[in-house]
Amino acid sequence: MKKIIVLVLLVSVSAFAQKKQKSKPLPFSTKNKTVTVYTSADSTSLRLSQTDKLQFQELKQPLETQICIFVNPDKTYQTFVGIGGAITDASAEVFAKLSSEKQKEFLSAYFSKDNGIGYTLIRTNMNSCDFSSGSYTYIQEGDKDLKTFDIQHDKQFKLPLIKKAMAMIGDKASFYISPWSPPAFMKDNNNMLFGGKLLPEYRQSWANYYVKYINALQSEGIPVWGLTIQNEPMARQIWESCIFTAADERDFLKNYLGPTLQKAGLGDKKITVWDHNRDLLLQRANTILEDAEASKYVWGIGFHWYENWSGGEQMYENVGKVNELYPSKKLMFTEGCVEKFDANKYQLWKNGQRYGKSMINDFNNGTVAWTDWNILLDQNGGPNHVKNFCFAPIHGDTNTGELIYTPSYYFIGHFSKFIDKGAKRVSSAASRSQLLTTSFINNDGKVVTVVMNQSDLKITYNLCIGTSATEVTILPNAIQTLVY
Repeated sequence: MKKIIVLVLLVSVSAFAQKKQKSKPLPFSTKNKTVTVYTSADSTSLRLSQTDKLQFQELKQPLETQICIFVNPDKTYQTFVGIGGAITDASAEVFAKLSSEKQKEFLSAYFSKDNGIGYTLIRTNMNSCDFSSGSYTYIQEGDKDLKTFDIQHDKQFKLPLIKKAMAMIGDKASFYISPWSPPAFMKDNNNMLFGGKLLPEYRQSWANYYVKYINALQSEGIPVWGLTIQNEPMARQIWESCIFTAADERDFLKNYLGPTLQKAGLGDKKITVWDHNRDLLLQRANTILEDAEASKYVWGIGFHWYENWSGGEQMYENVGKVNELYPSKKLMFTEGCVEKFDANKYQLWKNGQRYGKSMINDFNNGTVAWTDWNILLDQNGGPNHVKNFCFAPIHGDTNTGELIYTPSYYFIGHFSKFIDKGAKRVSSAASRSQLLTTSFINNDGKVVTVVMNQSDLKITYNLCIGTSATEVTILPNAIQTLVY
C-alpha cells in the first residue's frame, strides 16, 4: 500500500513539474530597461547612428494630442527567417574587380552583424538572368538527358562570392535559387528571352535540372535551403523569362518538380511559388494551394514589388489577405530594386524610403523573409546584357575602386542589423499616419521597434508599452530603430 501511495505522489509531482514548465512566459516588463535609438536621416550625417539612450516613465493614458507608437510584446505573430539580397552574375563580376581591401569591406558591410547590417538570406539565379553578361545554361543545347550538365560557368565569379558570404553568415544562412528561363530548346519560342513556355515533353527534364543544380551546389559545399519555381512567371521580358500560368505552375509542381525533388532526397528544400508581383498574388495562391497534391510541396509564396508599373499604388494588403487565407504557408519577399539607374540619384533619399515603407508593410502583413535584388552593381547600374540598368544598395565604381553606399543600404540595415533569425513579430501600431512602424522580439527578450517618419516635419512621439512610455524625437523623413 505504501508503495502505491509513493508512486501516486511521484506521478503527481512529475505532472505538476511538467505543467509548471509549460506555463506561459512572464509578461514583458519595461522595468530597468533602456531604449537605445539608432537613426538615419536625410540631409544629415546620421546613418544607422546611435542618437539616444532613453528610460521608460509612467504614462497611464496618452492624450489625443500626443503622437504614440503602441507596442505589445506579449502578442506575437510570424517567426522571422531573415533579410538579404541576390548574388547575381553582375554582383559577383563587380566584386571580382574590387581590391582585396574593398572586398573585405564589402563582405563586412553586408554580412557582419557587428560591423555591417547582418544579411542572412541569399538568392541566386539558376541559368542566366538579365543581370548576367550574357545568356548561358549548364548544358549543351539539345541535351534533354542533361548528360553535359556542368556549373563551370558559376565557378569563375558567383560561387567564390557565395562561399565567402555563406562562411561569414554561418549556420544562420538561408540560400535559395531561382530560374529565369529553361534552355531555349525546351521552350515553344526556342529562345531563353521574350517569354515563351516550357514544352510539355521537357517538363521532366526541366524538373531534373533543379536536382542537378542543387546537387552541384551542395557538392561545392554550398547548402541549398530552398528554391522558387520560376522568376516572374507572368512577364514576357526582353531578357530571360518563361510564362507559367497558375495552372501551369500548379501542375508542374505536383506532377514533376515536387515528386522529383522528393525522389532525389531533396524533399526538405523549401519550395516557394509565384515569385512575382503582389497584384496577382491571391489568384496564384488560390490556384495552387487549393489543390492538396500541389499544396503539400509548397513552403511559401514569394512576391516582388513592381506592381506599380501600371501607375497604381503598392498592393501591400494582398500579402495580408494571402496570410489570412493560408496561415500555414510562409510569405517571402523575393525581389525588389529601384529601377532606371541614374548616377546623379545615388543619394536620393526617396529610394531608401521605398524600402522602409515596403518592409514595414510587408512584415506587418505576415512576411517572414525579405530579399533585395542585386547586392552590388557597378557605376553604370550593371553589368546587364539587355541594358536593364538598376540601383543596388551598394555600388562598386570599377574606375575609382570605391564603394558607394546608397540610402537603401541604411534603410534595410535598420531591420536586418537588429532583428535576429527566430524573432517573433509583435503587435505594433502608430496613432498618426505620419509614422509607420513594425516590431519584433528577439530570442534574447529584446524588442526591436522600427519607426519611419513619412513627413517633412520633426516629430516627437511616445513609445508606449502598457502604462510605460518614453519620449522620442524623429527627424523629417528619417528612420529609427529602437532596441529595448
